[in-house]
Amino acid sequence: MLRSKPYRLLVLAVTLALAGCGARPAEPVTWSPPPAPSASPSPSASAEAAAVFAARTSPVTAAELGASWHAGCPVGPADLRQVRLSYWGFDDQPHTGTIVVHRTVAADVTKVFRTLFAKRFPIRGLEPVSAYGGSDDKSMAADNTSAFNCRNAVSSGKPSWSVHAYGKAIDINPVENPYLFNDEVLPPQGRPFVDRSPYRPGMAVKGGVLVKAFAAVGWKWNVGGANPDYQHFSTTGR
Repeated sequence: MLRSKPYRLLVLAVTLALAGCGARPAEPVTWSPPPAPSASPSPSASAEAAAVFAARTSPVTAAELGASWHAGCPVGPADLRQVRLSYWGFDDQPHTGTIVVHRTVAADVTKVFRTLFAKRFPIRGLEPVSAYGGSDDKSMAADNTSAFNCRNAVSSGKPSWSVHAYGKAIDINPVENPYLFNDEVLPPQGRPFVDRSPYRPGMAVKGGVLVKAFAAVGWKWNVGGANPDYQHFSTTGR
């Protein structure tokens, strides 16, 4: 049966409307991986970034000096200061240690260690000799850097006070910088370093960081003569 034209138009409109209700094609989905986390800094890089030189000078008592001081020494506790300061170790990490010096050189000693810290010159250990019962031999064997110790100078002449007894001398890394006294190597552990070349970390060498740092404050390196003392720096050169 034929339908009227209006009827056919109505059917066409309904058909088109129903077709419009169908699902649209899905939009393409894209995915990007999340940004990778930034790499964590290495331990040495973290240590370097966090490392800031610090130093604190304070009085020291007879009790704290322990066996490194006794009645009759050329200076008393009131003339000495303990300086707690930062240094770089052979493990490439910053550390804090203590050194006892005469009050008049505490500022210069701080300057020296500030320079060594900035240059990352390695130091094995930094403790007063009292930590070794006042024994210079034990302190040297431990490769300990120290200053004040009320003792005589190591020499073949008439007994006399060492500059250490005044707190105006410092021995740096004794194993890497032994004292060649006649036929002895002090400490014996320093024998591999009697030959001063090639350079190895912690060594005192002419024109090197360590020697220059002490020279900058007027201290002298005791390497002249027949018995070079590579570890020894002092205000007098003795």
